[in-house]
Amino acid sequence: MRKMISHIKILFLYAACIFVAANGHAQDLHFSQYFNAPLLVNPANTGFSPDDDYRVGINYRNQWASVTPNPYKTFSAWGDVQLFNDRFATGWVGVGGALLRDVAGSGGLTATRGFASIAYHQLLGQNSLLSGGFNIGFINKRIDLNKLTFDNQWNGKFFDITAPSGESFAYNSVTYLDLQAGLNYALFPTENAYINVGFSAMHINRPSESFFASSLTETRIDPRFTLFVNGSFKLNDQWILNPNIYVSKMGTAYETVAGLNAHYNLSGDGNSQLIGGLYVRAKDAFIPMAGYQLSDVSFTISYDGTSSSLGTYNQTRGAYELSILKTGVFTSGGKAVKCPSVKF
Repeated sequence: MRKMISHIKILFLYAACIFVAANGHAQDLHFSQYFNAPLLVNPANTGFSPDDDYRVGINYRNQWASVTPNPYKTFSAWGDVQLFNDRFATGWVGVGGALLRDVAGSGGLTATRGFASIAYHQLLGQNSLLSGGFNIGFINKRIDLNKLTFDNQWNGKFFDITAPSGESFAYNSVTYLDLQAGLNYALFPTENAYINVGFSAMHINRPSESFFASSLTETRIDPRFTLFVNGSFKLNDQWILNPNIYVSKMGTAYETVAGLNAHYNLSGDGNSQLIGGLYVRAKDAFIPMAGYQLSDVSFTISYDGTSSSLGTYNQTRGAYELSILKTGVFTSGGKAVKCPSVKF
């Protein structure tokens, strides 16, 4: 009996996932370490790294492994670079791109996304910076319907995959164009403090996404609006604190993540740093994180401990993430920094 109940719970979760995929009204792919995936949050973040000429990063997320034998796996690789620093006395251009791939569920629901982004960063006086960015993305989603079973195929004893599903799927793959725009404002009140506020809008062209015929269901994706506030405060030669809050709205769905991380100077010159932090996703999870930075490479791992009612099914085991970030400059002598930065 317990085994049957467990199977029913899993089947219910699968059904919910398929409904979300078919109608396109859920939250997009996301990372708990959103601050380590800047181009995915706001295109105005493209090239927004005053001390560096370029950044490259990868992110990996594994979710719901305790609930389903086919957990959600999300991978991204991204990079950006600063251009025309020598042509603009008080500004620069950032260009970049990102690739994402997400696989979930027994039906192999797969999302592949590629984005190209551009931003311009303009100094306002000596201690503030305004940035605006835009990106364009191409998205493909597909599913293997032969791997799925439906209620019409239940014969009272088992699911008969040879029986008609009774579902009116028209496609097993959809592709569309997606547009996003954003603004950032950064304030550097002192050499030991930095505050950044950003806003972005995704799906501003409201693309159509559905595996059903357009005559059967509304397929337009709701815009997604994201607001974030970041801060960085150097307390002394050993500690830098980075509080963050991120709020996203898509249709009737909200996501709020807030917390802080801290960098501890292990080597005295900032070359070796220990990273630790704690975040909370409202009504969903608590997220401890730890990492290490050596020179211009950092490694960070985090874990989502479920605090919502889903914890009954997954024993609070939500997701884990890994992020790797590398920064650098093109010349051996360093670069001229146009605006302040908080660092050891």
